[in-house]
Amino acid sequence: MTMSKRITEISTKQVAAFLKPRQRNSHKGMFGTVAVIGGETGMVGAPLLAARAALKMGAGCVHVALLAESAPAVDVMQPELMLHNAAVGLRQFKPDVLAIGCGMGQSKLAFKLLYEAMKLKLPIVMDADALNLLASHPDLQDDLCARQTPSVITPHPGEAARLLGCTTSEVQSDRAAAVQQLAVKFNCSVVLKGADSLCATSNGKTYVNKTGNPGMSSAGMGDVLTGMIAAFIAQGLSADDAMLLAVHLHGAAGDALSEQGVTIGMTASEIIEWARWLLNKLTKQKSQ
Repeated sequence: MTMSKRITEISTKQVAAFLKPRQRNSHKGMFGTVAVIGGETGMVGAPLLAARAALKMGAGCVHVALLAESAPAVDVMQPELMLHNAAVGLRQFKPDVLAIGCGMGQSKLAFKLLYEAMKLKLPIVMDADALNLLASHPDLQDDLCARQTPSVITPHPGEAARLLGCTTSEVQSDRAAAVQQLAVKFNCSVVLKGADSLCATSNGKTYVNKTGNPGMSSAGMGDVLTGMIAAFIAQGLSADDAMLLAVHLHGAAGDALSEQGVTIGMTASEIIEWARWLLNKLTKQKSQ
């Protein structure tokens, strides 16, 4: 890995500039529709976390397409979400942005849904099994490279290694080069997750995020981040700006929770609540 570019730290001031107070006559149609696709048997919680995050980050409507045969018909903890059987396909939801891969598995149906998603002319955020399918299917890689609409991938180091055809230790030894190579190879914006997450934007810039803490080392955190990115794209931010805002806010929510004394046992569901609080705080401060 030899690529190397100047790395800029994401600042709260920078991402706060992306936020706009809502007008008095606002309605849900003004804030976009997110479709979250995932949730094979035993992993339904992953897309539900992403969808709840998208809803609480301000998306107007959120659909969830679940692959599990015995998937629930309603999220009793968040009944505002609209749950569907993923086998019916994606076009019916008419989303403004797709978030795909959370708990999706790598079945034939999962492959079909990802293939279909690639062909849709709208922004897409890819995580987890979407990245594993991408790594193992060169034809999907070609489809991603050929997309004319924004794409965001959110690999952890292991997923990044599979996408680059190298080892996890090689990725970790030069994270900046890895994230830059991913952005070029797949023609997309990239979050390389981990301590000091790195973001490579579509215009060739690289950013480092300094928010976040070890307490966030628990299941579901990546699902929440995926939903947050999708929500901000749905509300009109560019894929790059949505990525930077979500990554910074996601870590800041963990830091806010840590400041309350929660350093062990922190959950992804709690991050959603704190991220919403911080989002509203930043938006209010900007309007004053």
